[in-house]
Parts: sequence; C-alpha cells; structure tokens
Amino acid sequence: MNTLGWMLDDALTMPETRHAVLLSADGLLMAHSAGIDRDDAERHAAAMSALQALARATAEFCGQTSADWRQTVSEFAGGYVFLAAAGPGAYLAVSAGARVDMEAVSFRIQELVQRLGKELTSPPRQAERTSPPQREAGSPA
Repeated sequence: MNTLGWMLDDALTMPETRHAVLLSADGLLMAHSAGIDRDDAERHAAAMSALQALARATAEFCGQTSADWRQTVSEFAGGYVFLAAAGPGAYLAVSAGARVDMEAVSFRIQELVQRLGKELTSPPRQAERTSPPQREAGSPA
C-alpha cells in the first residue's frame, strides 16, 4: 500500500523533479511517487539506505557526529539525488534533472518533512528475543 505517495507526488510539482521515495533506515520502502513503479522504488530505497549510512559514517570528516547528518546531495551528469533525514529512522529521497533549482528542491524537501510530521517517523526495528522467556519460580518446567 502506498498511502503517503500522494504527498510525495505533491512535492514533485517543481520543474525537473522526477521521483521521490520514502524509506526506513533499514532500507524498506515506505512510500513512492507515482512516476516510479514499486519494484524500482524498493531497489532505490535499499540503495538510499546504504547511501545515508555511508554519509553518516563520514560525518567525522567534517568534525561532526553521525547524529548531525541532515542531507546528502549526489550529482550525476544528468541530474541529482537529494537524500534527507525525515524523522527518526526515516529518509526521503528525491531525484531531479540537471537544471533543477537545487535550493528550491532542498526547501521543498524540508517542507514535506514538516508536513508529514509523525507519519514519516519509522523507528528502527528492535532485535528479536533470542533466548526463551524466563519462567517464574515454582512453575513447572
């Protein structure tokens, strides 16, 4: 189900914007814009998760901690990929053409993050319990 897709579509009304993907920290697709099919969106969500992990790992290069990471922009011959923190455990990626207004896209991404608020929050999954539950004293074995 793509219940937040319409909000991502709304953010793509700017010239030169192409696709948007909302993902969890572990790379699971949460929503995608209409212009990208689910299979491609899932593949890109996984890649964006790796990109944000790499960006966080290099924060020390700027004298920061990984918690200070906010956004990464990757430039290609044909355009850009913007990847931004969108709440605890959630990230928003937007692709755009080479002639996009980069400042306007960054601003629009932050507006969308604010609009979605709690809906973008996807806390990291907790590790499953690996040991059996403890029995109370005096209960049968």
